[in-house]
Amino acid sequence: MKLFTELVKELTPHTDELFPWDLTEQLDEGRELLIVDVREPYEYDKMHIRNSINVPRGILETACEWNYEETVPELVQAREEQIVVVCRSGNRSIFAAHTMQRMGYKQVSSLRTGLRGWNDYEQELICGHCSEDGVLMDIEVADEYFSAGPTAEQMKPRGL
Repeated sequence: MKLFTELVKELTPHTDELFPWDLTEQLDEGRELLIVDVREPYEYDKMHIRNSINVPRGILETACEWNYEETVPELVQAREEQIVVVCRSGNRSIFAAHTMQRMGYKQVSSLRTGLRGWNDYEQELICGHCSEDGVLMDIEVADEYFSAGPTAEQMKPRGL
């Protein structure tokens, strides 16, 4: 049996990654790239990177191909384009980027440290549940969200 963290460590050397400052630089240079946020819709709705698209990890494979109810045409057509996959901490995005590489995507990478690191680097996050589009998330609210951690009931019980 392997733990989640062991699986991430196993895939990381085989998956391209970039840091938040690398992504910021590419965006500032005006590079054409597709940012794919693989968090769940409720997470994306809370806050996300401007102009990113939400493709939850659970439907990624069918979203990447034609003829499925989950198909995301923009994603299917981007097999040759630069894609940056993001999640909360950079772990789910490792799995997603690795899967996309195996599915033939040529320029896909994972955002190392995820949106947590993006926020630590003080880059803008868009409020997804605000009444107006494009409202920036308050950095202190984002800090609180990313530092919440697991609840007591999510922690491993003693003796296990």
